[in-house]
Amino acid sequence: MSVPNPICVALDTPDVGRATALASALKPHVGYLKIGVEFFYANGRAGYEAVAETGLPIFLDLKLHDIPNTVASALRGLMEFDPVPAIINVHATGGRDMMKAAAEAVGGRSKLIAVTILTSLSDDDLWSVGFEIARDTQSHARNLAELAANAGLDGVVCSPHDIVGIKHATRAGFITVVPGIRPAETGAQDQKRIATPEAALTAGADILVIGRAITGAADPALAARKIHEQLNAG
Repeated sequence: MSVPNPICVALDTPDVGRATALASALKPHVGYLKIGVEFFYANGRAGYEAVAETGLPIFLDLKLHDIPNTVASALRGLMEFDPVPAIINVHATGGRDMMKAAAEAVGGRSKLIAVTILTSLSDDDLWSVGFEIARDTQSHARNLAELAANAGLDGVVCSPHDIVGIKHATRAGFITVVPGIRPAETGAQDQKRIATPEAALTAGADILVIGRAITGAADPALAARKIHEQLNAG
């Protein structure tokens, strides 16, 4: 998937006014906006459509994870939004049948991607929740990405550390949407597997999800513009 600007800003706020103000200010400097559960649970469809009015493509990050019929029904409802999300996601650990049902429900109207391993989880965290067979986050993420590709999904959400293995294991054009992006001058915060925007793009990331490094800056538009300029320079 070719995008002119790979930056996707996470609007992690429950406040519609702040979200729409950020969206308008950031529009010249980013390629996507991400609406997650914090915003969506507070504001629902009306809040989503208020942000979407800015004209930027929306990644609706709800991470659906349930039995196949429930996920498919939820996605059919989300496909009634105006405009439909450019990208929407499910959890790959919901399994092949759930992902196939999700793909059928979306019917190509949005890019459907699957979350592999959250960037807040380490190898030890995987073991602690029972994924002993996975051995490590990279191999587990790669296995889940292959499962998502075989179920007909368009891509995955993955750590910057998992991109190369996933790209080798999946077909050409399979999208990697990558959170855990931190400019060199910012801290890891609650993420464990992170990378700079330049390193993630070099590894093959298609879309870079960046939140607080932009939205928490004194001038979010300037912060986004600087990151984009650095990517272009690289």
